[in-house]
Amino acid sequence: MGVRRSPRAHWYVVGTVCIGAFMGQLDASIVTLALPRLGRELHASAGAVEWVALAYLLVLVATVTTVGRFADAVGRKLLYVYGFGVFTAGSVLCGLAPALWVLLVARVLQALGAAMLQANSVALITEAMPRPLLGRGLGVQGAAQALGLALGPAVGGALLALGGWRLIFLVNLPAGALGLSLGRFLLPRSRSRRAVGERDRLGAVLLALAAAGPLLYLSLAARAGYANRLLLALLAAGVFAAIALVRRERRVDAPLIEPSILRPRAIRIGLGSGLVSYLALFGTLFVVPYYLTAKHVGAALVGLQLAVLPVAIGIAAPIAGRLLKPVGERPLTAGGLLVAAAGLLEIALRHDTTGLLAGLALAGVGLGAFTPANNATIMSASPAGHTGTVSGILNMTRGTGTALGVALASALYAMATGASATVAGAANGLTVALAALAAPAVLVGIGLVLDAGASCAGRRERGHAPPHRSPRGAIAGDSSFAVRSAARRRVEARGDYSRTLAYDRESAIASRTERPRSAAITGIAVDHRALLTTAAAD
Repeated sequence: MGVRRSPRAHWYVVGTVCIGAFMGQLDASIVTLALPRLGRELHASAGAVEWVALAYLLVLVATVTTVGRFADAVGRKLLYVYGFGVFTAGSVLCGLAPALWVLLVARVLQALGAAMLQANSVALITEAMPRPLLGRGLGVQGAAQALGLALGPAVGGALLALGGWRLIFLVNLPAGALGLSLGRFLLPRSRSRRAVGERDRLGAVLLALAAAGPLLYLSLAARAGYANRLLLALLAAGVFAAIALVRRERRVDAPLIEPSILRPRAIRIGLGSGLVSYLALFGTLFVVPYYLTAKHVGAALVGLQLAVLPVAIGIAAPIAGRLLKPVGERPLTAGGLLVAAAGLLEIALRHDTTGLLAGLALAGVGLGAFTPANNATIMSASPAGHTGTVSGILNMTRGTGTALGVALASALYAMATGASATVAGAANGLTVALAALAAPAVLVGIGLVLDAGASCAGRRERGHAPPHRSPRGAIAGDSSFAVRSAARRRVEARGDYSRTLAYDRESAIASRTERPRSAAITGIAVDHRALLTTAAAD
């Protein structure tokens, strides 16, 4: 189709992906707001209604990596477009559910659709965007997620007032239909795929158990007790499943998650620091409303004050994406976490409205700077043909960080507040919870700074920089790669990013299989006559 060959085709991909990103965050924040009314109308207890949110999160976290691995084989566009369809169908069933058990089944279906969307969103942007624009594309996606998170309380309140809880699910129908149509016509087919091979079904089951056990414990322990035997058994089962998964993936010929995927330090560090950022974000979004409610602040004003955090993320994320190339990823990731920690400490130390709003804004700016830079670092280091799997793992850490942040903030707030229902008790709980959320952000931020310094010192001691590799593993000394790079840089300097996609495809084809350095230096068997002709014309 002609639109896919447009010079702005990569931005059409980002726009389509942003619909899913916005819809997912909006739905999550709206549903949480509607749980009390939903329970009253369906005559269900608070514990039963809690599963409306928990079932969705549980299925999403347990399946998103497996879906990403499957998308690497069958195609990311296919899974993403079908994801819109499944999510929209699940939303309609939720809106028409006559009983709680039907609603829970529909939420599971909705979560499967969300897994298909989230597992492929970052991967689609990574494949579509030219390397110099990758940070900007991920920044725009981060802004769409933040916008959905910020508008959730306001939109949810309006929908509940207009049409009740069913409308909060049915509102996904037009957005889903739009995303389905745009995805069909605007998203490109995957350029790099893995062989389907044998499916590691046991690995998928072990991964689901490893994700579900700790998530259930973190989500239910605050209500049932942290020493609850059933929850401890679920936690132990999850830990044992994780150990068994690691051992299995090292032995089988066609693993669900190849151990080599997580070997690059950039991916390991990015996933760990990303977990800390999600812990800080969602822990703050959970605990601040409790403090404001204790001060007898109205629900509408609570929503407006809390929206400062995601709005600041939405403003900072696109700016950080633009700064990624000239500044580099490490100043943005390390600096972003430290700024976010400073914002949390500001709230912990100052409980007045000015201190609260300033702290939320500062935390949002820091997290907005961190997220696109960190995601770009992770996806740039992912091997060709594995971007769906890496994107799935990245989103699994988001769900895990969400649950961990909420559980940690809830436990510390309750412990520090005690039986006191006073404003002073709530202020003490807020201080303890946010100081605890800020501590890992400070430690990881300092660690990133020290790691960057150690890397620079190591390169100076060796007297030269390490061999530069292309995003797909080709060595810069390779003459074939040098030809492609020279031609690509000339058109890139002119801002003609659509033509650089041809060079990216050549690089992906040339380095699809791993080869020794000696073989790479002799030249990769790829026809470069078209590239040389283009370079000469430029």
